[in-house]
Amino acid sequence: MKKQLSPILLIERSIHKKFRKTIWKPFVAGIQRYELIQEGDSIAVCISGGKDSMLMAKLMQALHSYSDFPFHVKYVVMNPGYNEINLQKVISNAAKLEIPIEIFNSNIFDVVTETDRSPCYLCARMRRGHLYSYAQKLGCNKIALGHHFNDVVETTLMGMLFGAQVQTMMPKVKSKNFAGMELIRPMYCVHEDMILSWKQYNNLEFIQCACPLSESCNVFDASGGASKRQEVKALLKNLKRENKDVEKSIFQSIHSVNLDTIIGYKLDGKECSFLDRYRNVAADTGTSPAADSFD
Repeated sequence: MKKQLSPILLIERSIHKKFRKTIWKPFVAGIQRYELIQEGDSIAVCISGGKDSMLMAKLMQALHSYSDFPFHVKYVVMNPGYNEINLQKVISNAAKLEIPIEIFNSNIFDVVTETDRSPCYLCARMRRGHLYSYAQKLGCNKIALGHHFNDVVETTLMGMLFGAQVQTMMPKVKSKNFAGMELIRPMYCVHEDMILSWKQYNNLEFIQCACPLSESCNVFDASGGASKRQEVKALLKNLKRENKDVEKSIFQSIHSVNLDTIIGYKLDGKECSFLDRYRNVAADTGTSPAADSFD
């Protein structure tokens, strides 16, 4: 008689069997490509309770077990002011997935609901600061967030369409306010549709929108309000009807920026212009840029 696997073993097996090519391999590839984890690292895996961070926790848990070099992980949940239903959902999901979480409280939701100026920006900054601070107290040198491939693509487009700048979400960032701390994004190469497939395949239900300012959100798996990110998601969905690889092209473009064709850019906070290099080339060759023929 075939042995019946426990629910948690089935969930873990799905990562390495059914979703090996679409989740596990891209996860490992991203960590290797961007050198996100080094030997001796102590990483605070930050869990919000949504599908992305919960899957990231399971992936990091598996990597920690299989890795050839030693590093340490702690699974951290910050409670920014969740209602009791959402908080208990996070706790029960962590138990179901056998993730040993540590919970700490903050008053972020109370603060952001009292401001009229960029509450989402303030919330994001405060969350980051609290996570860095708590992770540092735990002796960690890195925090891991659950942003994925589609977050990267959408952020790139949002910057261009609404922020008038070419920028992206980096796979790792050194903290400016917490010495020796870094932020890493281990799911940088994992596609959101695969995360959703993993969730549905295992009949899992996670919180998605717990923001007290978003009236359009239900308790679980809500679609969210009409934000700029939702607009970009809709735009990409339409573009994919004509070109199924449009997201891959955008993702690849941020790895292949040709500065010879960029008008202006910033480097270490300093603004640079193509004219600076253009004039230098003219001075070196003894020719006048104005004398050049049109392309």
